[in-house]
Amino acid sequence: MILRAARNYLNVPALVFCVLRVSVAAESTQSSESAVPRSDFSAESSPPIRNNYILQPQDVLKVFVFQHEDLNKQMEAVQVSPEFTISLPLVGSIDLRTKTARQAEQTIREAFDRDFLVNPQVSVIVVKYSERSVNVLGQVGKPDRVPFPQEKSLTIIEAIALAGGPTRLADLRRVKLTRKLDDGSSLVEEIDVSAMMNKGGRGSVQLRTGDVVYVPERIL
Repeated sequence: MILRAARNYLNVPALVFCVLRVSVAAESTQSSESAVPRSDFSAESSPPIRNNYILQPQDVLKVFVFQHEDLNKQMEAVQVSPEFTISLPLVGSIDLRTKTARQAEQTIREAFDRDFLVNPQVSVIVVKYSERSVNVLGQVGKPDRVPFPQEKSLTIIEAIALAGGPTRLADLRRVKLTRKLDDGSSLVEEIDVSAMMNKGGRGSVQLRTGDVVYVPERIL
């Protein structure tokens, strides 16, 4: 390859969260409110495997083209922009939105092959991952910024667990998820996390970087 140019709260055992063993870091945020349909938040039961990692802004890539050392020296540390693009010699801006590293290889290969190189052999490696995190606030053991595992997704159940699990006063039936959209507006939904736990985590909402999860206090 070359380059060319809870059930009710009291019945929810906190021990459920012991199966998820990880540590967390911190920061606090406030959520805004506006109701949205459930379809605006994706729900999956298992995180994607490594090869399915979608490239993110601030990721740093190493782009390598077989037998083109001069090009390679200029592409050892290429950062993905906030617009999901990278800039490469000869071909200029490349849009990598929604693409994995393997898909990026194909896009870059086609760009170089179009006008500059003959059948280039391209490889793309993520040398540094962007910092992805969500904020988990309210009735949890450690209200904090919760980082995503590298190359993996994060569900709302996992995020609450990583923030120390629910406190004795937490109401897991009314967890609020706030998500900021590209146009600057916010979507907010009330989610019954306890119901998801009762299903063994099936259908648990997948979080996106910047999401805010708020666990309210149970109303006595």
